[in-house]
Amino acid sequence: MAEICPVCGLPGEICVCREISREQQRIRVRLAMGKWRRKNTIIDGIDNKDTNLGELAKNLKSFCACGGTSKNNQILLQGDHRNQVRTYLVQLGYPKENIEVQ
Repeated sequence: MAEICPVCGLPGEICVCREISREQQRIRVRLAMGKWRRKNTIIDGIDNKDTNLGELAKNLKSFCACGGTSKNNQILLQGDHRNQVRTYLVQLGYPKENIEVQ
């Protein structure tokens, strides 16, 4: 028997709750200057209920070949990786229009 989604009531194979929640998120990718004028890329606005921020940070660090962490519902990456982060998030299924790069 198929598993039923508690949110929408549809079977698990055709449940669209995850896609709908991704379309409703507004993600900001911005650049901040850290200590000694080092650049940091900060990603915020990702809902941590549906997405494991630690796992996403790990995958982003691997994709961008940099260091970083996730804390306070934000992902911090060392260096300027704004365009790479946007490309990766679009590959994950986030709408390009909802990703604001500053």
